[in-house]
Amino acid sequence: MGAAFLSSWPWDNLGLFKYALYGPLVGKAVASRAWERGSPDQWLLLLLVLFTLRAFTYQLWSSYSNMLFLTRRRRIVRDGVDFAQIDKEWDWDNFLILQILMAATAFYAFPSLRDLPLWDAKGLLVGALLHVVATEPLFYVAHRAFHSGHLFSCYHALHHSIKVPTPFTAGFATPLEHMVLGALMALPLAGACAAGHGSVGLAFAYVLGFDFLRAMGHCNVELFPAGIFQALPLLRYLIYTPTYHTVHHTEKDANFCLFMPLFDRLGGTLDANTWELQRKTRAGVDEVPDFVFLAHVVDVMQSMHVPFVMRTFSSTPFAVRAFLVPLWPIAFVFMLMVWAWSKTFVISYYHLRGKLHQMWAVPRYGFHYFLPFAKDGINYQIELAILRAERMGVKVVSLAALNKNEALNGGGTLFVNKHPDLRVRVVHGNTLTAAVILNEIPKGTTEVFMTGATSKLGRAIALYLCRKKIRVMMMTLSTERFQKIQKEAAAEHQQYLVQVTKYRSAGQCKTWIVGKWLSPREQRWAPPGTHFHQFVVPPILGFRRDCTYGKLAAMRLPKDARGLGSCEFSLERGVVHACHAGGVVHFLEGYTHHEVGAIDVGRIDVVWEAALKHGLRPA
Repeated sequence: MGAAFLSSWPWDNLGLFKYALYGPLVGKAVASRAWERGSPDQWLLLLLVLFTLRAFTYQLWSSYSNMLFLTRRRRIVRDGVDFAQIDKEWDWDNFLILQILMAATAFYAFPSLRDLPLWDAKGLLVGALLHVVATEPLFYVAHRAFHSGHLFSCYHALHHSIKVPTPFTAGFATPLEHMVLGALMALPLAGACAAGHGSVGLAFAYVLGFDFLRAMGHCNVELFPAGIFQALPLLRYLIYTPTYHTVHHTEKDANFCLFMPLFDRLGGTLDANTWELQRKTRAGVDEVPDFVFLAHVVDVMQSMHVPFVMRTFSSTPFAVRAFLVPLWPIAFVFMLMVWAWSKTFVISYYHLRGKLHQMWAVPRYGFHYFLPFAKDGINYQIELAILRAERMGVKVVSLAALNKNEALNGGGTLFVNKHPDLRVRVVHGNTLTAAVILNEIPKGTTEVFMTGATSKLGRAIALYLCRKKIRVMMMTLSTERFQKIQKEAAAEHQQYLVQVTKYRSAGQCKTWIVGKWLSPREQRWAPPGTHFHQFVVPPILGFRRDCTYGKLAAMRLPKDARGLGSCEFSLERGVVHACHAGGVVHFLEGYTHHEVGAIDVGRIDVVWEAALKHGLRPA
């Protein structure tokens, strides 16, 4: 049985090439120099500007609704937006293509529309009146019709398949629905033109206002103070709220109106519990996470890889793309603002085993960590985040790569020593990181070469491997630090730890474990076929085509992780860095100790088995 007529978009299979449908309009505007005064096709330029602003309106609302540091307490549906929903709504802007084609057709069919004045104040009154007496009631009737058996199953069920409303959900519907909606939007504009009061200003004001209210209703964040409806009871029937529209998404057979609940009142479809729910949501709901991963931004480009900038971009592994370059100055200014604000903020969350896991970010960028004068300020911000988590009742705080840097705070020991009575467990997660790297090394390996060998991770990996009677060439110029680590090994295993001071010493070793940056010149000493395992931040660049490069140690979260909708840096969907996963395991196992400072080599296998037991898998 085929799909219902106008239930799918004709350009579904075009992907990004669907934007070529704008091509004839853009080409016509450029060819006729539509931006010049007196151009006969100036209307075409205005139309393209209007639809660009429409897309921008939805994007701004999406950015706002994903600013969890501002909105998380007033979210109506508490679940996170997952990858499945993001993929469903990926082409949310299809309706803009449809409606600009409808508008262009109208301009060609009625040439008089091209000569509208820029402004006519009376047109606003006519448009508002027609919206109330025509668009609102007709939308109500049409919306209820789309909830009938055949129309719902063939058309409207798609819109209601979304669990968490977002501004992009407003555009996620079938072509038939958007054709009806476009026609209803056109009624006030056509009526004003027929009355002789149409104008460009009216078109911009009405259409952008319409989109503003549509996106607001789907934003899943309650905005209206409850007191305003108590002071002005009639107002609740003149403007809907995000809670009001969300009730329609959850109940389906109530709250059908476009923007004015008055028509639900007249039609007997107003949910009586809406106002109480709106009051409670506006008051705010405190959700205390059980686990927090304290992340940091890597650089200016990567700062744009967050849901409140571009949700679709953050749902894919990070990579520097051409469209980011024009946005770099904006991101740089935002970096300065965040640095000045200096407040840790929530950037994403997900649920695992029924518990809330949040990701917070320290307002510092990667290069800040290498500025000597910034050390105290960064530690202060991390300490504030830990103490905030302590007050909230968080059980485990896991520190991301640079937030636990040995030179910065001794792998977290600074905070534990300063606050010996902490109830929240501070975890660097390096035990699981070491386990992931060690389990990547092929069985049968007899020799490895390691840079960063005297770091926390390097020390633990070297001691573990020597117990397995694997020869470890530890690249270090400090004989004292090497000997200190060597003495930690049992007497019968010390012979497997070998200090080297030159990269040429590894000219025959095909297993390199990289904990310190390698330049292209240094990488040249590796023989063909070498695999570079990495725990260096940022990871080294792959210059050798005859070698392979591992990514930073990472693990895939269990399949029951819910609400996960953003990728962690350059990792795949559902994959997190091993230090993040190490904190998750610490929480799931209910460990009561802090995991800071030096790695307990004896616990590497214990933590690895615990991770596998809880459904985490190597990426």
